[in-house]
Amino acid sequence: MKTGILIANLGTPDEPTRQAVGSYLNQFLTDWRVIDYHWLPRQLLVRGLIVPRRSGNSAKLYQRLWTEEGSPLKIYGERVAAGVQDLLGENYVVELGMRYKNPSIRDAIEKLLKARVDRIVVFPMFPQYASASTGSLHEEVMRIVSEQQTIPGLVLIRDYYDHPAMIDVILDHAKGEDLASYDHILFSYHGIPVRQLRKADQESHCRQGPDCCQKITEKNHGCYTAQCYGTTRALVAKLGLSPGDYTTCFQSRLGKETWTEPYTSDVLKQRAAQGDKKILVFSPAFVADCLETIVEVEYEYQEEFVELGGEKLTLVPSLNDDPGWMKCIVQIIKENGG
Repeated sequence: MKTGILIANLGTPDEPTRQAVGSYLNQFLTDWRVIDYHWLPRQLLVRGLIVPRRSGNSAKLYQRLWTEEGSPLKIYGERVAAGVQDLLGENYVVELGMRYKNPSIRDAIEKLLKARVDRIVVFPMFPQYASASTGSLHEEVMRIVSEQQTIPGLVLIRDYYDHPAMIDVILDHAKGEDLASYDHILFSYHGIPVRQLRKADQESHCRQGPDCCQKITEKNHGCYTAQCYGTTRALVAKLGLSPGDYTTCFQSRLGKETWTEPYTSDVLKQRAAQGDKKILVFSPAFVADCLETIVEVEYEYQEEFVELGGEKLTLVPSLNDDPGWMKCIVQIIKENGG
């Protein structure tokens, strides 16, 4: 029997138009794991307020991101899936699925089942676990698979935030940069509401001290921010950086409630105020370049930093379709019984 591999990412609009972006945002933001309000307030907030207000501006941002081939997130996903298929060979069937929009998780699973796979290994394109990303993906996979009379074996890979092979590929992408020429280095991760961190905490450990996320313990090994700091530590150890050389920070805040801190935009203001002129940014939560890296970091943060008096903000490219990244995925799959 063949093994099915589901390479899964968050998703992207079908095209960079207001209507398509609005449809994507409606599906994304009404997911209870993303905005964890009760059903009616969530629907009213998203469909009545957020999407009507944001879809137009978001469409303009996607237009800056879009290429002749389409959305980079989808393009790189397709290339990675094809590369992993070549590496694994004929005893495997590899499909790409997006949690929101196309190609959908449902379509990908149906293709795998039609190929008569005996089991499915789900590889999330999220190195660090969060309920709003990997958790939502796993829930959707289980929901769809549960509809089958004969349920295939299922392997859900949860995280790989400090996997040595992934760390090495990230560092390879920074080899062309002279680290000594930069005044400071940022490790910028996607933020999430602190309320969701506390909701996921079953050990009364979250936010109980200033250093609660600074090392992985039995109490916080599934915590998103603890895993982000774990990724930073793995990178810093190989880069040979001192504590004052870098900052771990969080971007993409939405709304007024408190999200994981420090915010990347606040750190940029602080570094500019201290006279920094050149900043290097890693985005280790994003394995493929997307709106949050190309537009938010490379365009918007660059403009913001220059306005604050800085000279240069450089983004280290994501893993994208690097052959080393494809080999890393295969290694993680096999380490998890795939």
